[in-house]
Amino acid sequence: MDIRYSVNQRDFKRYTTDEIRDEFLITDLFKADEVTAVYSHVDRMVTLGCMPVNETVSIDKGIDCWKNFGTHYFLERREIGIFNIGEPGVISADGAEYKMGHEDCLYITMGTKEVTFASDDAAHPAKFYMVSAPAHKPCKTTFISIQDANKRPMGDLKTSNARTINQFIHPDVLETCQLSMGLTRLEEGSVWNTMPAHTHERRM
Repeated sequence: MDIRYSVNQRDFKRYTTDEIRDEFLITDLFKADEVTAVYSHVDRMVTLGCMPVNETVSIDKGIDCWKNFGTHYFLERREIGIFNIGEPGVISADGAEYKMGHEDCLYITMGTKEVTFASDDAAHPAKFYMVSAPAHKPCKTTFISIQDANKRPMGDLKTSNARTINQFIHPDVLETCQLSMGLTRLEEGSVWNTMPAHTHERRM
């Protein structure tokens, strides 16, 4: 598991382009039949990617939970949000199956022992993008389709930032311990990103 450390904003100003990429850019997140994980010391977040192709893949594959988190399984003291940014697939959470279309979302609560990922078609695999945060209470595992997301139009075409924020894992949509996640869709001709890389004083 790749581990990223916090960066002082004053030191960041001296970074070269290569150093900025090394510190903040996550690459190669989707590898066939693997789970890729990047742990950040900022809020103890873990970003994961899984692209099941030829097999059903467990979320614990390749992750030493005891060594990295001091737990017996990944979600023992964590919650997770999952987007499918690929083709249709299925997520199983403690035996319950959730069919995941393109841009659908699944929130899985802490205490869920077994999570697996599969694609409907190996030639057109699902790509599960995930973010996990520490949790101190269980909530309800919930599926949210892209159609049911809370939609918030923002920006303007005149300033090239017209976009719709789709709120999935958000207090207005469902209860979580502390995780929030959304998906932004840009209008044609608009651009929007997080650069320069930054955090906010108000966190999760």
